Amino acid sequence: MSRKAKKKKPYGGIILAGLCCLGVFGLWARSLFLPVAPDAKPAAIVIPKGATPERIGTILESHGIVRSATAFRFYARYQGGAERIRAGHYTLSGSMSLARILQQLKSSPQADTGVRVTIPEGFTLKKIAETLQNKKIADADEFLRLATDKATLARLTADFPLPKETLEGYLYPDTYRFKPNTPPLRVIEEMLANFENRFARPYQQAIADGGRDLHKIITIASLIEREAQVPQDRAQIAGVIKNRLEQKMRLQIDATVLYALGKHKDRVLYKDLEVESAYNTYRHTGLPPGPIASPGMASLEAALKPTESTALYYVARADGSHVFTRTLAEHEEAKKRVRAARRRTEERPGG
Repeated sequence: MSRKAKKKKPYGGIILAGLCCLGVFGLWARSLFLPVAPDAKPAAIVIPKGATPERIGTILESHGIVRSATAFRFYARYQGGAERIRAGHYTLSGSMSLARILQQLKSSPQADTGVRVTIPEGFTLKKIAETLQNKKIADADEFLRLATDKATLARLTADFPLPKETLEGYLYPDTYRFKPNTPPLRVIEEMLANFENRFARPYQQAIADGGRDLHKIITIASLIEREAQVPQDRAQIAGVIKNRLEQKMRLQIDATVLYALGKHKDRVLYKDLEVESAYNTYRHTGLPPGPIASPGMASLEAALKPTESTALYYVARADGSHVFTRTLAEHEEAKKRVRAARRRTEERPGG
């Protein structure tokens, strides 16, 4: 053998090894586009309004319909028509090919024969659970258990950070349709997906620009939702909350006391303010540990864009609107005027 031949480097072996690796990777990648299993059972799923291909892929993967959410997203975009996927109820199976799944999602969803239920803004998890049970949609106790179960929350999927202990505030208030005796977890998943599609995803940049994380924004929005009675006050209440937090003042919001008490009262008494709870903002400085209700879009937007002012106090008038003031002296004077106005109204004939 010549000296020149002895100096040859094993490029051929490196190339062969590389081709083998590419082949293995290719087979693995191709497998992601195959059906999950030939004997997979059908599953009922819900595609929420405004869901992106990424979100739809996540829903399908979490229900065992596809092997990979990413593979579905690539396939849907490659085939085209992903924008024609329609929101609604579907019955799909992991035995179906991606082509068949995509075709079915682009066709008409199943007839919506479910029970119509409206979850108003400001409802707590407890009120949501009671409403669902009254409509014979889901068991209230099981719904509450799952919505506050750490293990269940850890298994949920979303494109935003989920809370670890309770979904209070994260289930979007809206009108839904569910079949009677729907598994509570499915109800939770749909309401959570609605929150993601209506707020968490579209406002992602605004949340980042605001300097507060999503959990704090939802918490503030829930306080606004429970305090504001007229639309024009929401951003101003948000401004007061912002100012008091910055000055390390206690928020002293009655709604947090009622949440700590676990019951509604028309009037908060002085003795109620002594309830020992991390949610009692009369006893503890800063925000409560989390939301106290499900805020609507108007309150969420107000939490993102509070009114810039120097106001630190507000008091409610008889019509539900508020008087906003800067100092404690101004606040005390405003309370006197509000009380006097209420007395005059009560003294009028028919008042």
